[in-house]
Amino acid sequence: MWGGNPVATQVNVMTHVARARKARGAKLVVIDPYRTGSAEAADLHLALRPGTDAALACAVMAIAFRDGFADRDYMARYTDFPPGLEAHLATRGPEWAAGITGLAVAEIEDFARLYLGTERAFIRVGYGFSRSRNGAVALHAVSCLPSVTGKWRQRGGGAFWNNGDIYHWDKTLIEGLDLRDARVRELDMSRIGAVLTGERAALGDGPPVAAMLIQNTNPLEVAPNSNRVRRGFAREDLFVAVHEQFLTETAKWADVVLPATMFLEHDDLYQAGGHAHIQIGPKLVEPPGECRSNHEVICALARRLGARHRGFAMTAWELIEATLAASGWPDAASVLARGGIDAQPGFAASHFLEGFGHADGRFRFAPDWAALGAAGAALPKLPDQFDAIEAATPETPFRLVAPPARQFLNTSFTENPAGRQREGGPRVMIHPADAASLGVAEGTRLRLGNARGTVVAPARLFGGVQRGVLVVEGIWPSADWEEGIGINALTSDEPGPPDGGAVFHDTAVWARAA
Repeated sequence: MWGGNPVATQVNVMTHVARARKARGAKLVVIDPYRTGSAEAADLHLALRPGTDAALACAVMAIAFRDGFADRDYMARYTDFPPGLEAHLATRGPEWAAGITGLAVAEIEDFARLYLGTERAFIRVGYGFSRSRNGAVALHAVSCLPSVTGKWRQRGGGAFWNNGDIYHWDKTLIEGLDLRDARVRELDMSRIGAVLTGERAALGDGPPVAAMLIQNTNPLEVAPNSNRVRRGFAREDLFVAVHEQFLTETAKWADVVLPATMFLEHDDLYQAGGHAHIQIGPKLVEPPGECRSNHEVICALARRLGARHRGFAMTAWELIEATLAASGWPDAASVLARGGIDAQPGFAASHFLEGFGHADGRFRFAPDWAALGAAGAALPKLPDQFDAIEAATPETPFRLVAPPARQFLNTSFTENPAGRQREGGPRVMIHPADAASLGVAEGTRLRLGNARGTVVAPARLFGGVQRGVLVVEGIWPSADWEEGIGINALTSDEPGPPDGGAVFHDTAVWARAA
């Protein structure tokens, strides 16, 4: 389990883990900068420094070549297997990785021995470590492991990150692709602060954003660089309408708040992330008051604006039926009657034995990063540790990770009183030795800060991190923080290469008793 915490985020995964352990004596390894609930349940936890996952992956590949576990036949048949790969990895061994990750050489060797010696070893790749300036490179390095070792050949072997392609949706109707005007800008939501404060790189060639309709997100709490986001939302010339189920921080800052339905109150179509089924979610109860679904609000807005598209004249159920048909799936009634459709292809396709997603069908140890985004040219040509992170410095000596709390997968969950009671409140997990060096005890109010802002929360002494690493689980509403602003005041809205994306777990801060 690399960079994920399924005990909190995907309990169905832990069900499969439990069965594998009981039936076959499988071992669970968790690779994560701190001791999560999943790490507590693991046979082995590698608590590496944030942003160093690629170094560990490269070291395991180096050991594979060194100790005869590299599957050269597989690589010759299914990958680009560049001539310099083996020599490159020979310089990226466990001693090199230990200096970067903070893990002991013996820990790296033990993990490599377990992974390489297990024929049907499987990696569940989480999203956590991709939320870094070097996240794309790190995720690529981890994905190289089953290709170096040929574990894709094995049932139960390989890796899994995301299965969105298996649903082969035709989104022409639901996204209006047949009438889309390519001249209209597409802006990065994770840079909403930069967009609203007029940063030219974030705005592109167009004028300032003057009006917004916000659905299904709470940017004043979840977007990075919260102080910048607040400055943007505070503009007198910005009109904001929020369509929401709860009075979130963003809704409180809006000019107009429209009540939204919940999932039992409208018809919907679902694809999965943790399993492989297409499902129909029919409307089961009438929504209260004036609550409307996203589709109803968009269609009503289109009518007022005179926008014309066939989707605006269709009900949600009609959209579902048309999208299923265009995508080659059975009708909605059939999907509903069967309890869902398993979209997972067979073993050979699932394990890329019929080819990877390139024209030549080969896995890329040497990706064409430049083709993926404007910043791709700077990324390493082969799997490697990419030193692009916001590193600790004498001024900001701590590295901060800001993952979701077990009860709070998103800010909607913070509306659940039982979850709030279990979590207690925001707090800073800090290694006892670091706490002692700061003169901090359990419960001492800590102030964390960097150039983007500061926050205050009580300390929780926690031995499940390396020294120099702080963890603040969230995302707590701003009102739950002593000074009215949460942890994303510290996180950066700098886009991650090659093509943008948030870097929530790539933050350097200072810390002191408040």
